[in-house]
Amino acid sequence: MTAQTDDELWSAIAEPSRRLVLDLLVSNDAVSASWLAGQVPFSRQAVSKHLVVLERAGLISRRKQGREVLYQVQADRLDHAARAMAELAALWDRRLDTIRRLAETAHAQSKKGNRHDG
Repeated sequence: MTAQTDDELWSAIAEPSRRLVLDLLVSNDAVSASWLAGQVPFSRQAVSKHLVVLERAGLISRRKQGREVLYQVQADRLDHAARAMAELAALWDRRLDTIRRLAETAHAQSKKGNRHDG
């Protein structure tokens, strides 16, 4: 993934309303923007804007069926996003563990130093 692709992905899933649209698409096969608009507390126009962002990030695709446009999740891209998030979470866990160990060491040294001052 390129940095721009990563940015589009993180931006796409960062917005709660967009995640709601994505969740609905994950839970349902191929659906129309009108159907989605009936499931969410915002306008069809807002749904359409969210769909554009999700499609640009590669998380969903669309296909025409008659006069209707149906949207569906791109499972491989969603899996890739989930793996990227898991890797990022693991990185932050390691960083936080290092900070915790440093803080514990500093605290132990501080206690040791205070005992020798008395």
